[in-house]
Amino acid sequence: MFKILAKINKAILPSYTKQKLDISKATKFQLAVIGWRAFVTINSLN
Repeated sequence: MFKILAKINKAILPSYTKQKLDISKATKFQLAVIGWRAFVTINSLN
């Protein structure tokens, strides 16, 4: 299930590392997206 979510995240959600986003200047929404992507990625690897 998490592998499917990871593919959906990659297709839909923005990649802030490619945009060179400074974490200290990120909005709450951007931090939530980063956290969600990390959560899904970690669980898809298990």
